[in-house]
Amino acid sequence: MSYPNGKLSEEKVFKDPVHRYIHVRDKLIWDLIGTPEFQRLRRIRQLGTTYLTFHGAEHSRFNHSLGVYEIIRRIIDDVFQERPEWDDNERLLTLCAALLHDLGHGPFSHAFEKVFHLDHEDFTRAIILGDTQINKILLKMGADFPKKVAEVIAKTYKNKLVVSLISSQIDADRMDYLQRDAYFTGVSYGHFDMERILRVMRPREDQVVFKKSGMHAVEDYIMSRYHMYWQVYFHPVSRSAEVILTKILHRAKQLFQEGYQFKTEPKHFYSLYKEDEKITVADYLKLDESIILFYFQAWMEEEDEVLSDLCNRFVHRNLFQYVEFNPHLQMQQWLELIQLFKKAGIDPDYYLVLDSSSDLPYDFYRPGEEEERLPIHLQMPNGELRELSRESEIVEAISGKRRTDHKLYFPQDFIEDLSSKKKVKEQILEILKKPY
Repeated sequence: MSYPNGKLSEEKVFKDPVHRYIHVRDKLIWDLIGTPEFQRLRRIRQLGTTYLTFHGAEHSRFNHSLGVYEIIRRIIDDVFQERPEWDDNERLLTLCAALLHDLGHGPFSHAFEKVFHLDHEDFTRAIILGDTQINKILLKMGADFPKKVAEVIAKTYKNKLVVSLISSQIDADRMDYLQRDAYFTGVSYGHFDMERILRVMRPREDQVVFKKSGMHAVEDYIMSRYHMYWQVYFHPVSRSAEVILTKILHRAKQLFQEGYQFKTEPKHFYSLYKEDEKITVADYLKLDESIILFYFQAWMEEEDEVLSDLCNRFVHRNLFQYVEFNPHLQMQQWLELIQLFKKAGIDPDYYLVLDSSSDLPYDFYRPGEEEERLPIHLQMPNGELRELSRESEIVEAISGKRRTDHKLYFPQDFIEDLSSKKKVKEQILEILKKPY
């Protein structure tokens, strides 16, 4: 069957808790969903360690990717249909980019990337362009089609309207994950009137804009995003779990490079731990969260006390405690704590961790800054475009204002057990109790 107009003989439907149904009519999309590379996303949680805080947050990158695809399908098949600004020849390209935009995420996503200095977007493009089933299927659309899909995801594709649907300050990616993450965490913050937003979307030459009459729905979306970041994504308990996860991976890497003899060799990590090797796409695709958790459970039995303890903490959810701690204002206390931890026999490299979270909920265009910060525009009744914060007092109040939060994480149980070093224990607790 020829892909360009290749429709399935019967529409396929996924039941979905957020969008009710996800509709697949194109054989190209159906075949992409069935590839090993896409099915791997079932084994990677959308929210990393957040399931240790919100027990319902077990949903996967697979769920989310289908959701982004469905939002885009509705936009281009319903909202944009027959509008002169939309080129329907871009339809399948846009649907593929929506479906595949998270293909390169690794296990526990951002924590994993930080430790090994990886970028999931690089791997997304590498999977699309490499020797994979995904690539073979995309090539049926033409020799340059995989490259075009990769360009949309990289935000370098010539049609900026297509790019803005997938990646902008109000795009299908964000519209799905806010609602999906709110649903599975059980919070009320992430809900907004997506139906209204879709109805007031309009295609322009280089971006999506929104009718002025729908401004309040857009405001609601931005505030939903703001609250989700601070109430869910940056939740200090989830961050505690991520701190421990990060330290496990660092410790295992250090031990490997020092020649430590593991009881359970980290075979899946060899190309990540060897400084002179670069991980291949094939090796990267073998990594998922079931593999990571297998090693964590096995490493609970290792002779190395730090690795064993950290793995026990993660697997059994015995997480670090935390206090507010601003390194810019408390540098002296930070240096004192490092020395006190050493005196207490607690390795500060693994058990005293400063972690900061930062978010910019909305920004208007600033010359020289990253392109994805292009503003949201409202289309006025006379056709004129106005930047959102110029019309909305709510959005103006938060525009360009970055909020940062600092936490200090530590093992409360280790400190409480310092009965033989009472003075050190008291000094540590005294500093941790001081407000900044």
